[in-house]
Amino acid sequence: MFKKDPARLILLVFIGVALALTAWWYFFDPVKSFNISVPGMDNRKKGSPASQEAVKIGSEFKFFKAVEDIPGTSWPRFRGSGFDNICREPVKLIGHWGKEGPSILWKIPVGDGHAAPAVYRGKVYLLDYDESSKTDQLRCLLLTTGEELWRRGYKVHLKRNHGLSRTIPAVNDKFVLTIGPRCQVMCVKRGNGDFLWGVDIEKEYNSEIPFWYTGQCPLLDQDTAVIATGGKAILAAFDCNTGKKLWETPNPRGWKMSHASVMPMVFQEKKMYVYCAIGGVCAIAASGADRGRVLWETTAFSPSVVAPSPVILDNGKILVTAGYGAGSALLQVTGTTGKFNVEIVQMFKPQEGMASEQQTPIFSGGCVYGILPKDAGGLRNQLACCRPGDCRKIIMSSGKTDRFGLGPYILADGKFFILNDDGEMTIATATSSRFTVLDKARIIDGQDSWGPMAITGGFLLMRDSKQLVCLDIKAK
Repeated sequence: MFKKDPARLILLVFIGVALALTAWWYFFDPVKSFNISVPGMDNRKKGSPASQEAVKIGSEFKFFKAVEDIPGTSWPRFRGSGFDNICREPVKLIGHWGKEGPSILWKIPVGDGHAAPAVYRGKVYLLDYDESSKTDQLRCLLLTTGEELWRRGYKVHLKRNHGLSRTIPAVNDKFVLTIGPRCQVMCVKRGNGDFLWGVDIEKEYNSEIPFWYTGQCPLLDQDTAVIATGGKAILAAFDCNTGKKLWETPNPRGWKMSHASVMPMVFQEKKMYVYCAIGGVCAIAASGADRGRVLWETTAFSPSVVAPSPVILDNGKILVTAGYGAGSALLQVTGTTGKFNVEIVQMFKPQEGMASEQQTPIFSGGCVYGILPKDAGGLRNQLACCRPGDCRKIIMSSGKTDRFGLGPYILADGKFFILNDDGEMTIATATSSRFTVLDKARIIDGQDSWGPMAITGGFLLMRDSKQLVCLDIKAK
């Protein structure tokens, strides 16, 4: 029959193929093997086990020169002495760069990343990464010259992921405490770099290293080291003299380590550590018989990426914020020593109020100042201001002509020093009603100038992805 009517055969074959293709199209899922893309998780290995690399923390040391301490020059940790990114030293600072431009005292090459320095009694402490030797290196430099005095480190293999190093050491009279990109914690003697102890958080706590490596800066509370671990604990504390574990906070919800740092808070005479994890926000008792116990927690604000640290405001209020569209939440802590509660007073998207993607806002003079993220609508990338009682209402901004990126900002001598992504520094004053630019200058020609700045003794330390620079900003 088909020999007599080949056209009918062709038609039937065509119909059969069409039906087969229709069935394939209906039942086949072309994206069944795709993973959902979450902002910031581009290089993350789901459920990756702890690295099998045996890291001998503190095993390498080089000594170059001994120099006496310089009193009165300290920026001892992330966000400075007061955990607020404000330099309160009485040193008068410049408001204009002058005809000759910025006074650069020294600059040195550093490993690719955004790790920033701490300063104590005239010594600069930087946890750097040397790609040639594959080592985390705690470098001690002289503040006035940049001359290297000693370095203490250990071999650990890293692959570039938007830079390598990201953290700031914590320093006091006796100790320097660091946490490296792969969560190795190291404690050394401040004066000479002698190794005291180390702990591999990833292995010890079965923690998941955050995407883009570790971003939290360690907390040194007198002789106690406090680390947000994730894994089998939320937080853990260690004796700095011996490395002995003092306490740890169980983690039944499986919260993960974020890039945020632990911030101390005192409420109703109770000292607590506030932490914004991947999973929620909590406060852990810092002292007393209940130290290490969860005082309050909330899962209402739980973005997949958190870089800014909690901002402790007045009267039990806390601002937590994150990028990638997460926005912010204003928390209110209530209660007494026996029982604390927390509630979300406000929660909003970045285009609706104060928010930040990477840097932590500054609370000063009854106002919260922060650079709004790129998804904040018409106010994107502007330095903005709000009152702590209503973080939705922006009452001042720097304006369309003065926008900034992901770079840091710091407050000293009543002036903001604001660094954009490309190394241009703006000196400005800001109040609840006005933003005034005093001067601008490009300090370095690098890129990704995201590492936090430090100011002490009239010196300003800043970096881009490849170099560390020290400026003399004392008023002449």
